[in-house]
Amino acid sequence: MDVTIHASFLPHSDPDASLAFYRDCLGFEVRHDVGYDGMRWITVGPADQPGTSLVLQPPAADPGVTEAERRTIDEMMAKGTYAGIILATADLDGTFARLRAEGAEIVQNPTEQPYGVRDCAVRDPAGNLLRIEELR
Repeated sequence: MDVTIHASFLPHSDPDASLAFYRDCLGFEVRHDVGYDGMRWITVGPADQPGTSLVLQPPAADPGVTEAERRTIDEMMAKGTYAGIILATADLDGTFARLRAEGAEIVQNPTEQPYGVRDCAVRDPAGNLLRIEELR
Protein backbone atom coordinates (compact mmCIF):
# COMPACT_ATOMS: atom_id res chain seq x y z
CA MET A 1 0.00 0.00 0.00
CA ASP A 2 1.34 3.45 -0.94
CA VAL A 3 -0.17 6.00 1.45
CA THR A 4 1.30 9.37 2.37
CA ILE A 5 0.25 12.26 4.56
CA HIS A 6 -0.98 14.92 2.18
CA ALA A 7 -2.38 17.52 4.58
CA SER A 8 -3.06 18.00 8.25
CA PHE A 9 -5.17 20.68 9.90
CA LEU A 10 -4.46 23.12 12.70
CA PRO A 11 -6.88 25.77 13.93
CA HIS A 12 -6.07 29.46 13.84
CA SER A 13 -7.58 32.31 15.80
CA ASP A 14 -5.96 35.08 13.75
CA PRO A 15 -5.20 34.17 10.13
CA ASP A 16 -2.74 37.03 9.59
CA ALA A 17 -0.72 36.17 12.72
CA SER A 18 -0.70 32.47 11.79
CA LEU A 19 0.34 33.28 8.23
CA ALA A 20 3.22 35.43 9.48
CA PHE A 21 4.35 32.69 11.89
CA TYR A 22 4.33 29.79 9.43
CA ARG A 23 5.60 31.80 6.44
CA ASP A 24 8.04 34.24 8.05
CA CYS A 25 9.23 32.37 11.14
CA LEU A 26 9.22 28.79 9.89
CA GLY A 27 9.86 29.63 6.24
CA PHE A 28 6.92 27.64 4.85
CA GLU A 29 5.57 28.60 1.45
CA VAL A 30 1.96 29.66 1.06
CA ARG A 31 0.14 27.29 -1.27
CA HIS A 32 -3.42 28.52 -0.92
CA ASP A 33 -5.12 31.37 0.91
CA VAL A 34 -8.87 31.01 0.55
CA GLY A 35 -11.62 33.07 2.12
CA TYR A 36 -15.27 32.12 2.37
CA ASP A 37 -18.15 33.53 4.37
CA GLY A 38 -15.88 35.68 6.56
CA MET A 39 -13.49 32.80 7.29
CA ARG A 40 -10.04 31.96 5.91
CA TRP A 41 -8.15 28.75 5.17
CA ILE A 42 -4.40 29.03 4.59
CA THR A 43 -2.42 26.10 3.24
CA VAL A 44 1.33 26.19 3.90
CA GLY A 45 4.19 23.74 3.68
CA PRO A 46 7.94 23.30 3.25
CA ALA A 47 9.05 24.40 -0.22
CA ASP A 48 11.02 21.19 -0.76
CA GLN A 49 8.01 19.01 0.19
CA PRO A 50 5.25 19.98 -2.24
CA GLY A 51 3.19 16.91 -1.36
CA THR A 52 2.90 17.71 2.35
CA SER A 53 0.79 20.60 3.58
CA LEU A 54 -0.56 22.12 6.74
CA VAL A 55 -4.00 23.72 6.48
CA LEU A 56 -4.61 26.51 8.98
CA GLN A 57 -8.34 26.64 9.42
CA PRO A 58 -10.92 28.58 11.37
CA PRO A 59 -12.10 26.35 14.22
CA ALA A 60 -15.70 27.50 13.72
CA ALA A 61 -15.83 26.29 10.10
CA ASP A 62 -17.61 23.01 10.84
CA PRO A 63 -21.37 23.66 10.87
CA GLY A 64 -21.85 20.65 13.18
CA VAL A 65 -19.99 22.33 16.05
CA THR A 66 -22.37 23.83 18.60
CA GLU A 67 -21.89 27.25 20.17
CA ALA A 68 -20.95 25.59 23.49
CA GLU A 69 -18.37 23.44 21.70
CA ARG A 70 -16.96 26.53 19.98
CA ARG A 71 -16.50 28.21 23.35
CA THR A 72 -14.72 25.09 24.63
CA ILE A 73 -12.49 25.02 21.56
CA ASP A 74 -11.65 28.72 22.05
CA GLU A 75 -10.77 28.06 25.71
CA MET A 76 -8.61 25.05 24.84
CA MET A 77 -6.83 26.96 22.07
CA ALA A 78 -6.10 29.82 24.48
CA LYS A 79 -4.56 27.33 26.93
CA GLY A 80 -2.65 25.54 24.19
CA THR A 81 -4.37 22.20 24.80
CA TYR A 82 -6.44 21.84 21.64
CA ALA A 83 -4.03 20.90 18.84
CA GLY A 84 -0.40 20.31 18.03
CA ILE A 85 2.03 18.89 15.53
CA ILE A 86 5.55 17.48 15.49
CA LEU A 87 7.98 18.93 12.96
CA ALA A 88 11.59 17.95 12.30
CA THR A 89 14.76 19.75 11.27
CA ALA A 90 18.43 18.94 10.75
CA ASP A 91 19.35 22.22 12.51
CA LEU A 92 17.38 22.32 15.75
CA ASP A 93 19.55 24.97 17.38
CA GLY A 94 19.37 27.27 14.36
CA THR A 95 15.62 26.79 14.00
CA PHE A 96 15.09 27.44 17.71
CA ALA A 97 17.26 30.58 17.59
CA ARG A 98 15.24 31.92 14.65
CA LEU A 99 11.93 31.22 16.40
CA ARG A 100 13.16 32.89 19.59
CA ALA A 101 14.41 35.93 17.64
CA GLU A 102 11.03 36.18 15.90
CA GLY A 103 9.27 36.26 19.27
CA ALA A 104 7.68 32.80 19.24
CA GLU A 105 6.25 31.66 22.56
CA ILE A 106 8.89 29.27 23.92
CA VAL A 107 7.61 26.25 25.82
CA GLN A 108 10.84 24.26 26.03
CA ASN A 109 14.44 24.94 24.99
CA PRO A 110 16.24 22.28 22.94
CA THR A 111 16.49 19.27 25.24
CA GLU A 112 17.73 15.70 25.01
CA GLN A 113 14.65 13.64 25.88
CA PRO A 114 14.77 10.32 27.76
CA TYR A 115 12.78 8.71 24.93
CA GLY A 116 15.63 9.20 22.45
CA VAL A 117 15.04 12.47 20.63
CA ARG A 118 16.38 15.98 21.02
CA ASP A 119 13.63 18.53 20.60
CA CYS A 120 12.17 21.89 21.58
CA ALA A 121 8.63 23.18 21.86
CA VAL A 122 6.93 26.46 20.92
CA ARG A 123 3.37 27.66 20.49
CA ASP A 124 2.04 29.28 17.35
CA PRO A 125 -0.13 32.42 17.59
CA ALA A 126 -3.29 30.29 18.06
CA GLY A 127 -1.74 28.38 20.96
CA ASN A 128 -1.07 25.16 19.03
CA LEU A 129 1.90 23.23 20.41
CA LEU A 130 4.71 22.62 17.95
CA ARG A 131 7.39 20.16 19.00
CA ILE A 132 10.39 20.28 16.71
CA GLU A 133 12.68 17.24 16.68
CA GLU A 134 16.27 17.18 15.53
CA LEU A 135 16.85 14.81 12.63
CA ARG A 136 19.83 12.56 13.26
